[in-house]
Amino acid sequence: MPPSFFDQGATIAVLTAQPLDKTLDYRAPEGGCFLGAFVEVPLGPRKVVGVVWGPGTGDWDRAKLRAVIRVLDAAPMRDELRSFLERAGDYTLTPLPAMLRLCTRAPGLGDPPSMRKVYRLGQGAADRMTDARTRVLAVLRDLGGLSLTLGELAEAAGVTTSVVKGLVKFGAVQEEESPRDTPFPVLDPAYGGKELTGDQAAGAERLREGLRMGGYGTVLLRGVTGSGKTEVYLEAVAECLAQGRQALVLLPEISLTAEFLTRVQARFGARPAEWHSGVTMTERRRVWKMVGEGKVQFVAGARSALFLPFRDLGLIVVDEEHDTSYKQEEGVLYNARDMAVLRASICGARVVLASATPSLESWANAETGKYERIELTSRFGAAVLPEMRAIDMRAEDLPGNKWVSPTLRRAIEVRLEQGEQSLLFLNRRGYAPVTICRACGFQIGCDHCDARMVEHRFLKRLVCHQCGESKPVPTKCPSCEAEDRLSAVGPGVERLGEEVTELFPQARVAVLSSDMYGSARAMKAEIEGIAEGSADIIIGTQLVAKGHNFPLLTLVGVIDADLGLQGSDLRAAERTFQLMRQVAGRAGRAEKPGIALMQTFQPEHPVIRAILGGDEERFWRAEAEERRAAGVPPYGRMAGIILSSTEVQEIFDLGNALARQDDALRKVGAQVFGPAPAPIARVRGRHRVRLLVKAPKGAPLQSALLAWTGQFRLRGQIRMAIDIDPQSFY
Repeated sequence: MPPSFFDQGATIAVLTAQPLDKTLDYRAPEGGCFLGAFVEVPLGPRKVVGVVWGPGTGDWDRAKLRAVIRVLDAAPMRDELRSFLERAGDYTLTPLPAMLRLCTRAPGLGDPPSMRKVYRLGQGAADRMTDARTRVLAVLRDLGGLSLTLGELAEAAGVTTSVVKGLVKFGAVQEEESPRDTPFPVLDPAYGGKELTGDQAAGAERLREGLRMGGYGTVLLRGVTGSGKTEVYLEAVAECLAQGRQALVLLPEISLTAEFLTRVQARFGARPAEWHSGVTMTERRRVWKMVGEGKVQFVAGARSALFLPFRDLGLIVVDEEHDTSYKQEEGVLYNARDMAVLRASICGARVVLASATPSLESWANAETGKYERIELTSRFGAAVLPEMRAIDMRAEDLPGNKWVSPTLRRAIEVRLEQGEQSLLFLNRRGYAPVTICRACGFQIGCDHCDARMVEHRFLKRLVCHQCGESKPVPTKCPSCEAEDRLSAVGPGVERLGEEVTELFPQARVAVLSSDMYGSARAMKAEIEGIAEGSADIIIGTQLVAKGHNFPLLTLVGVIDADLGLQGSDLRAAERTFQLMRQVAGRAGRAEKPGIALMQTFQPEHPVIRAILGGDEERFWRAEAEERRAAGVPPYGRMAGIILSSTEVQEIFDLGNALARQDDALRKVGAQVFGPAPAPIARVRGRHRVRLLVKAPKGAPLQSALLAWTGQFRLRGQIRMAIDIDPQSFY
């Protein structure tokens, strides 16, 4: 065991977030320092932040060692977090400095405590209201009492700082001095508990019992859509808070945060801390520091919240645990669901994995008894599960450039007459997925990727959904230069919105897509308006499948139920099943019953039949048997190797060499497939080649991969990424 305190002048090892792949030796500063202390150290001509990782290695001339500049005003990193970073790094084959970077993503960690001017909603009123002033006050109202610095408030509202200062003069905005980092309001576990139904109450009690027992444990909380899973796991949060420990709830989508915060405030009398990309830099620093000092009881956040320096983490909830957004696909490649289980096992916390349609991995762990399982089988209150039917598109009389079938159109008309809402789901952003020249057949692609560009008509631009590159929609073909021969092929949500407006000119139509809103606040306002009845017909991508509650919604129409069944992804059936069930679950969540209609050209497909039949257990068992027979996750192991370079030949040469020299893999029973061009073979100007490694369930895959890839040095522009447990294969 390393000492917990190092005296002044002692040789210590400091881990920084710099790409060095090792710790560096320094002399402990005046007054000494604790193990895990956040420190500022010299590195060349720069000053960088690091963490005291243990005793120094001693492989450097002590007389030449530089001293730590200072110890930062932050709680030392606890042993459990250091262990978590090491074990997560070992599992994902990620160097420790990159892991440390994940848990130091807060600005100004080295800044001393200080006062700052902050701005919050005041009691006064301006002499006249302009659009700019209205936006400022709307931002402050949305924050629910949180304060912003002058620059943050101006940026969030899209105004100049003078607009904010003008509102201060009238008292409509209040300016005050505030400590830079302040504790969060205390949450009361006994404040606002709801009366739960029978299976909700039973499920909540089982979660509370687990927390009272103490120690690690994982529970799969599976409940049909609308069954009140959130209320159930909030009771587990209440028990955790009553024990004086901290709770973390991970959410898959930033747009869900606002509704969730409102529910938390109603339950505990105050809002939790937030941690996601929409949080200001000032607030990120405050959350980071207060979490470490134990002055935050409850954090709601995105996957990166898992790396916050909690002082006493007692509960982690992964809401919609099946959601693919929990997998980080760039930089450090990790799955937050799996890492939540790892962190909880280290710090003795409980994990709740909540979903109406769990991942096959979680389902299999519950089947074998590795996870406990709690079922919520009925919807909350008067709501009942929607009726589900298929529309056989082979029998529908529909023109080739239209997508709403006559059967679906009639169902929408009935809802309009009854004053109810309809939701049309299509998992394609933009106006059309392909723009083709009718003269020469040329399809407009990205200049930097091997991907077709998607027309976004509301932007009047073509956008690459791989790298984000965009350009104006051309008037003539870039290949043959024919004028006015470019045609949009296939539907996106914008084009579907255009068709629906033509079909139902009297209806109010809202299109929900993540790229159609400039801010999380704008999206939140739109979703709140829809819930209150501002739209008759809602058109959306998978964004609408994630936890939103629209009380007036009684019809869900899936435009292309076959879309997810295409391709060779081993999880295609599972993901289609999950998405269709989640989308259908938006219907009939209040008193009025709902119906879900799925347009399909394959009504006999096993996945479509499983969705319509509602026998979810039968679907999971059939899917599990197929995976077990193939030896793929969760009954086998996989790793993806992605080679990229500006030169395509050199990565194929390296890929072929890797495939030939695979002795280290064969020793553990693993097989190599490839190399082959990635499905999207060029992204941001870099060519991409993939290899896939498949191994038995218990194989020591990480050590074999290190031995295998360690035979080769990467030269020139070549980069290699290793993706353990890949979720996508693009």
